[in-house]
Order: sequence, then C-alpha cells, then structure tokens
Amino acid sequence: MGRSQETFNKKEVRNKKEKKKKDKEAKRLARKESGEKSGSLDDMIAYVDENGMITDTPPDPTKKKKIIAENIELGVPKREDEADYDPIRKGVVTFFNDGKGFGFIKDSVTQESVFVHINNTTEEIKENNMVVFEVEKGPKGLTAVNVKVDR
Repeated sequence: MGRSQETFNKKEVRNKKEKKKKDKEAKRLARKESGEKSGSLDDMIAYVDENGMITDTPPDPTKKKKIIAENIELGVPKREDEADYDPIRKGVVTFFNDGKGFGFIKDSVTQESVFVHINNTTEEIKENNMVVFEVEKGPKGLTAVNVKVDR
C-alpha cells in the first residue's frame, strides 16, 4: 500500500475553506432571521440638502427653489459700462522687465492689471512709477498704449 498524497498543509487549507464557508452561511442565516435588508437600494441612496451636504433623509419639497434656465449666465459677463470709462487712465507700474520689454500696470480706478509693451511707451518707465496711459484691446486682453510717466 502506498502513502496518502494528502499532506498536513493540504488538510489545513481544506479545513479553513470549509470553516469559512460555514461561517458565511451562518451569518447569512442570522441576517435573514433578524429581518435585516442587506444591500437594498433604500440603504444605498444618499441625498444632498440645500446646503450641499450629503444626508440620508430626502430633501424637504417646501424648501425647493424655482430656477429659470434662461437667467443662468454662462461664461464671462459682457461689459456694458466700458464706454463710461475715460480712455486716458492712471495707474502704477507693478512689474516691468527691461530685458524682455514688457510689464504690467495696475489701473488705479478698476484695480485690474493691464499689459504694457516697451514699444507702446513714450518714455522710459520703471516699477512703482505712476503713469498715464490709454487702453486698447490686444490679442490676449487689454493692452496699455501711449504710456507716459505722470509728473
């Protein structure tokens, strides 16, 4: 008679698998007897309240707001009051690179940054200079032209 091919390790693995299978079946039966719903759709649903927080209770329909789709503005709003601005503006040079020949001017009225190129200056300018300039629409946004030091 030959020896059995079933080693101690193989027996242990088989016993562990059987024990795991029995434990899983016992848990399933316990859940079934207690009436617990496992993985039902109602347990998985989450709601978002009016403040954007995730909750498990449905939102109150009385707090619902009516939104008109036509009133939603997509993109950057158009400037309609741009014509009211004086074409000649004053500002401070916040950055200027002599080597590359460009910089930025902070408009004193609108507080927006305007690009300036050395070709559009009539005098030599430096950082922190108070300047007078005109604004034109450039290829990448507003550009300052006819820039002079304000004395």
